[in-house]
Amino acid sequence: MRYAFVHPKIHATDPMTVDHRRRFLQLALDAEALRFGEFTLKSGRTSPYFFNAGRFDSGMALAGLAACYADAVEAAALDFDLLFGPAYKGIPLATALACEFARRGRDLPVAFNRKEAKAHGEGGSLIGAPIDGRRVLIVDDVITAGTAIREALDIIHAAGGTPAGIVIALDRQERVREEAAESAAQSVAREQCIPVIAVAGLSDLLAFVGGRSEFGVHHDALLAYRARYGIA
Repeated sequence: MRYAFVHPKIHATDPMTVDHRRRFLQLALDAEALRFGEFTLKSGRTSPYFFNAGRFDSGMALAGLAACYADAVEAAALDFDLLFGPAYKGIPLATALACEFARRGRDLPVAFNRKEAKAHGEGGSLIGAPIDGRRVLIVDDVITAGTAIREALDIIHAAGGTPAGIVIALDRQERVREEAAESAAQSVAREQCIPVIAVAGLSDLLAFVGGRSEFGVHHDALLAYRARYGIA
């Protein structure tokens, strides 16, 4: 299955029904989860923007973010019956998304993992609803190298679940290595044969800032970055 990126056609003017990509990017800017400047990434690249989902650190911000996730997931029409949040950032994201789906009338079970297995009490590395026999949607913030997502997939398989897809907030849409042709999200989707859904990607960020004069200098830097590192 090919990597999936959802672009629904929404023409509403109500702020709560505007295209979830634009809503998400504005929420990220308001929360300072999305910033522009010069940032050295773990890869060593100098990026003109940086995204940190940890800055969605209030109930209102998380609720708005969860609504964007839910819109992206519903647009993709995935078949799943459990949400899984990989430790650590995936835990509040999956929990918030479960609350949003419950608000919309769908009560979904939630599970997540510990970084280290617990040897006392109930023990084990999993917390929450049983995964065995479930079709699992993984909820996380980004896929950088794909290592954490692959670990989550191994956990789900070991627990008897079936990965149904992955939803992330932002797809940087850039090659993981200079010689690579794929992004990390595309690589995971191809290897695991499951869809990866992003609330928004670099292309959406470029469209979002392109028509706003206050972001002019950042738009040029984003274009240059995509030209150098972006996927075809």
